[in-house]
Amino acid sequence: MTPAPETAADREGDQQVTERRAYEAVIERLSKASVDKHWEPYVDIPWDEKEFLVFADDPRWELPEVDRLGGHTWYRAQPPEIRAKIGLWRVATAMKIGLQFENLLKRGLLNYAYRLPNGSPEFRYVYHETIEEGHHGMMFQEFVNRTKLPIKGMPGPLSLLAQITPWIPLISTELFFVFVLGGEDPIDHVQRKMIKSGRTRHPLEETIIRIHIAEEARHISFARHYLRRRVPRMPRYRRFALGLVSPVILGIMARIMLSPPSSMIRAFGIPEDVVREVYTGNPEMAAEIRDSIGKTRELCAELGLTNPLQRRVWKAMGIWAPPAPGTARTGKAGA
Repeated sequence: MTPAPETAADREGDQQVTERRAYEAVIERLSKASVDKHWEPYVDIPWDEKEFLVFADDPRWELPEVDRLGGHTWYRAQPPEIRAKIGLWRVATAMKIGLQFENLLKRGLLNYAYRLPNGSPEFRYVYHETIEEGHHGMMFQEFVNRTKLPIKGMPGPLSLLAQITPWIPLISTELFFVFVLGGEDPIDHVQRKMIKSGRTRHPLEETIIRIHIAEEARHISFARHYLRRRVPRMPRYRRFALGLVSPVILGIMARIMLSPPSSMIRAFGIPEDVVREVYTGNPEMAAEIRDSIGKTRELCAELGLTNPLQRRVWKAMGIWAPPAPGTARTGKAGA
């Protein structure tokens, strides 16, 4: 029988060991799941089957009326083939931005893994995630190629600025994993809503979304557990700085992932007043952006990253909402 700890230091040491074991058990479970259930884009997706072929005038690409643009009178007044092409452009742009984000993510993960010591359980999982993100990039690009549309993804200046992201782990791995959640949570939020809507979609889009949701759930879980373990152990000044920078990253990322591409607006001549009504000046769109990072916002509150000064930054970025009842804000270390 193990004797009870005799001092506060002993008790704290035992608690740290228990937390570390629980944290490592989560990583081992995620690694096993990556082995047991994964997809190969050129094996598991029947790209060339008749039902999976992509045609720009396919009515299944049309935006539903519940979509903010899809329900607008300007969109409904367009010919069916234009409505379908706009919907396809939206889907393809989301996938192009997704693969660009995952390109940055993979490079950052490898920079993080490069410095991990021998025996680190994180090393194996990070490589599982990197491989899965590589598959997602191939899957998304193959879809974009088959649309035959001139999809560019992120705006040029923003894409250039984003090239610093893979180097963030050399400065702060905690900030890097906030960035990871800033890109993955909004897309996961939107894709889960799409699946729950029950709307009939093109089978290729449906298959890609389901694969992405299943594998991203593991990636999001790892980032959240990593932050839960590491943030409470940061020096107070670094934790304070993280709480100031995080809402800036999350606000920018959510808008990149959810806002309409300017190339689509130009290509179809969507009037400025329509864009303003549907997106930039729409309170429902603002609420959607806030909701899309809701889980990460609650995590930040749990980790003590939302003090009064930090909340001002969240509000300035338009992404603050009061934590759900019962959300812990102790900032204590945990598994």
